[in-house]
Amino acid sequence: MSEVQSNLTKKRRSAVSIMGSLIGLVKPLLHIMIAAIILGTAGYLCAIFLTILAGQVIVHGILTGEMGAAIATETTDVALSAQTVGITVRNLWLINTPVKTIIIIMIIIAVLRGILHYAEQYCNHFIAFKLLAIIRHKVFAALRKLCPAKLEGRDKGNLISIITTDIELLEVFYAHTISPIAIATLTALIMIVFIGRYHWMAGLLALAAYLIVGVAIPVWNGRRGSQMGMEFRTNFGELNSFVLDSLRGLDETIQYGQGESRKEQMSQRSGNLAKMQRSLSKQEGSQRSFTNMVILLASFGMLALTIWLYGRGELGFEGILTCTIAMMGSFGPVVALSSLSNNLNQTLASGERVLSLLEEKPMVEEIPVDVKDDSVNISENLLGGKSDIFSGAETKNVTFAYENEVILDNYSLKLEPGKITGIHGASGSGKSTLLKLLMRFWDVDKGCVSVDGEDVRKILTRHLRDMESYVTQETHLFHDSIANNIAVGNPGASREEIMEAAKKASIHDFIMKLPKGYDTEVGELGDTLSGGEKQRIGIARAFLHDSPLILMDEPTSNLDSLNEGIILKSLREASEKKTVVLVSHRKSTMNIADTVFEMKDGRIS
Repeated sequence: MSEVQSNLTKKRRSAVSIMGSLIGLVKPLLHIMIAAIILGTAGYLCAIFLTILAGQVIVHGILTGEMGAAIATETTDVALSAQTVGITVRNLWLINTPVKTIIIIMIIIAVLRGILHYAEQYCNHFIAFKLLAIIRHKVFAALRKLCPAKLEGRDKGNLISIITTDIELLEVFYAHTISPIAIATLTALIMIVFIGRYHWMAGLLALAAYLIVGVAIPVWNGRRGSQMGMEFRTNFGELNSFVLDSLRGLDETIQYGQGESRKEQMSQRSGNLAKMQRSLSKQEGSQRSFTNMVILLASFGMLALTIWLYGRGELGFEGILTCTIAMMGSFGPVVALSSLSNNLNQTLASGERVLSLLEEKPMVEEIPVDVKDDSVNISENLLGGKSDIFSGAETKNVTFAYENEVILDNYSLKLEPGKITGIHGASGSGKSTLLKLLMRFWDVDKGCVSVDGEDVRKILTRHLRDMESYVTQETHLFHDSIANNIAVGNPGASREEIMEAAKKASIHDFIMKLPKGYDTEVGELGDTLSGGEKQRIGIARAFLHDSPLILMDEPTSNLDSLNEGIILKSLREASEKKTVVLVSHRKSTMNIADTVFEMKDGRIS
C-alpha cells in the first residue's frame, strides 16, 4: 500500500487537531464567521427570553395581585412575607409595565429570532460553499503536484470519493459546526450569569448541565465512533472504486460470464457498508436518548433546587419560575453541539482524508516560475525552447529504483540533437522509465539527467515541459471534441495548426469522414475510438506541441503498417530540427532511427 493510500485509510490525529486545521482555512472569511456567531447568539437568546418573558407575564399577574391586596388591606407587613417584598422590589418595573407592552416586546423578539436565524444561516452557508470551492482548488493543486510519481497505481475511486463526497461533507463542519460551538459557548455563559443572579447554586447547576450536554456527551460519543467513521468513509471510497472498475470492465464481465460474481461482490460490499451505517445509527440513537435524559434531569433538578431554596427563604417565587423556564428553554445551542457528534465522526474522517492529501509531500518538487534561486537556470535558451540552439539530452551514470526494485543501474546515454535515437528492449527493461526521468516525473537516485546542457532538477518545470513532447503507451482522451483533444498539446493553436498536426499523425483523413469532423465528441475516455485512433491523436498532440525534444513510448504499437509508415515519415522529416527518442519493441519502428540502443536489465548496449 502506498504512503498516500495508507494515510487515507488510517486515522492519524485527534479530532481537535483536525478541527484546528480545518478552522485555519477560515482565516480569509473570519469577519463573516464572527458575524454569524454574533447573529446566532442573539437569535438563540431571543428564543430563550421569549419563554422567559412569558413566565414573567405570569409573575406580573401574581405580583400585581399581591401588591393590590396588600395596599387594599393596608397590612403590607402582614400580607407580604419578607420573600414577597423582595420579589416586589426587584420586579417593580414588571408591575409598572402593562401586560400589553410585554406581549408587544415578545412579538418583536419572535420576529427578530426568525431574522437573526436566517442571517446566521446565510453567513454560515456562504462561508461553507466559499471554502468548499477553495478546498477543491487546493485538492486539485495537490493532486497535480503529486502526479505522476505519487499517483501511479492509485485507487481512482477513492480519489473521486475525496474530491466529491468527502469535500461535500465538510459543508457540515463549516456551516453547522464551527459557529454552533462558539454560539453555544457564548449563550451558555450568558444564561449561567442570568440564572446565577437569582442564586449561585442555580447558576452552578446550569453550568454542570451545559457541560454534560454540550461537552461530555459529544466527547464520549466522538471517541466511541471516530474509528468507525473513518472506516465507513474508507469503505465508501472503495465501493466507489469497485463500481467504477465494474463499469469500465463491463464488456469483459459479460464476455466471460462474471456478471453474477461481480453482482455478489457488490452486494457484499454494500451490505458491509449498510451494517456499518446501522451501527452508526444505533450510536446516534443512544446518544440522543442519553442527551434527552440529561436535559429532563437538569430541568427537574432546577425545579427541585429552586423550590428547596424557596423553602429556605433564599429565593422568591419569581426565581423558581424564571430559573426553571430558563433552564428548560436554553438547551437548544448545547443540544446542537451534542447532535453534532453524530455526523461529526464522518465529517472529521472526511476532513482527515482531505488534510492528509493536502499535506502529502510530492516525490518530485516542481520548480515554479516565480522561484528566486540563482541555481535555477532561466536563460533565454530555456525560456524560449528554441530548436535551433537545442543541444540534446543526456543521462550520466544514472541509477534509479522503484522502492527496492532497481530499474536503471549506472546508466549513461547521450541523445544527439537533430537525430532519432531508437531504444529497443523487452518489457520491464527500463525503456519507459528512462523517458519519465527525462520528463522529470521521477528524480534519479544517483547520477544526472540533463536537457539542453542543464540538470533537469535546475530547470523551471514549465520550461522543461515546453521543451519536451511525450507520447505515452496509453493515450488519455478527455470527454470533448477531437479538435480540443489535439489542442491539449498547444491550447492556443489555430484550427489549421491542429489539422496540420493531425495530417502528420495520419489521423486527418479519418477525422474528415466523421459527421462533425474535428468537432466530433470522442465520448468518455475516448470510447468511441479504436486504440489506434486514440494513439494517433496522442501523436498529433506531440506534433502540435512542437518542442525540440520528442519522446515517444511505443507510438506505433496499435497501428497497422500503412499508418506506421506515414507517422515514421513525419518523424523523419521533423527530426532535422528535433531530437527524437523512439522507444519500441518493433524492429520495423527502429528502421528510421539513426542510432539504436538495446536495453536489458537496466543497462544499454
